[in-house]
Amino acid sequence: MSIVKPLVCLLFAAAISSQAQQALPDAPTPNMALASAIFPDAPGSAQTSSSATNTKRKNTVNTDENTPQVDAHGNPIPVSRQQPKRILGLMPNYRAVSGGATPPPPNAKTSFKIATRQAFDYSSFVFLTVTSMAAEGLDEHPKLGKGVPGFYAYTWRGFLDKTDGNYLGGFLLPTVLHEDTRYYAMGQGNPWKRAGYAASRSVMTRTYGDRQTFNFSNIGGKIAAQEISKSYYPAGSTPLDVLAEKFGYSIARDVGFTIFREFYPDIATHLLHRHP
Repeated sequence: MSIVKPLVCLLFAAAISSQAQQALPDAPTPNMALASAIFPDAPGSAQTSSSATNTKRKNTVNTDENTPQVDAHGNPIPVSRQQPKRILGLMPNYRAVSGGATPPPPNAKTSFKIATRQAFDYSSFVFLTVTSMAAEGLDEHPKLGKGVPGFYAYTWRGFLDKTDGNYLGGFLLPTVLHEDTRYYAMGQGNPWKRAGYAASRSVMTRTYGDRQTFNFSNIGGKIAAQEISKSYYPAGSTPLDVLAEKFGYSIARDVGFTIFREFYPDIATHLLHRHP
């Protein structure tokens, strides 16, 4: 089956990235913390302390749900602006960055891990089950059949659709194009401006150099995933109008979820009276 080839390529690329990082580990940092404590006036102690503080800040952003989140100045981020790992305890939110937070720089290894967590998260299978049942019930692809065999046919194809999209748009293309596809929430300000900003993230994103650019990873990943899907859907079941409809639905879903994600900390804090 031709779908195996792109998946193998993705895993191979991830393996190369992981091996490269192991082959070139970060240079060990001299242990100056004790010296700084004993000799606070020693040359370089202030710089070392500042460096350690900056490193600590980077490691406290969006890494652990129980770790305090701070901004670039070391100030705690208010609860009403913190993005959780899961929304409502169900929907994965691994790509979100809390408003004002400064996350670690993007890299291939992190992108691969996030794409994998998104693809194999238990909530993905819940969503897949619901959409497969709906597609089978509406008989969207008559050639796939009805009943249990039809449900199975819709389910495994839907899983490949979603997995291809995750790895192409969340790992492979961002790595090649040096695009940071994480969602940097505003967290505060005019609600209309926040909603417009959130909606724009489907077509706009950041580069590794922190510049705004067209979101080639997201759009290109969706288009590539749909092209790949032609290899495992029955011939004639994926005409251009059907692919265009699926593409439009995917963009609309992304926009809706991203807007909800932007305002979820406010909703959780002020309406649900709970920590995001």
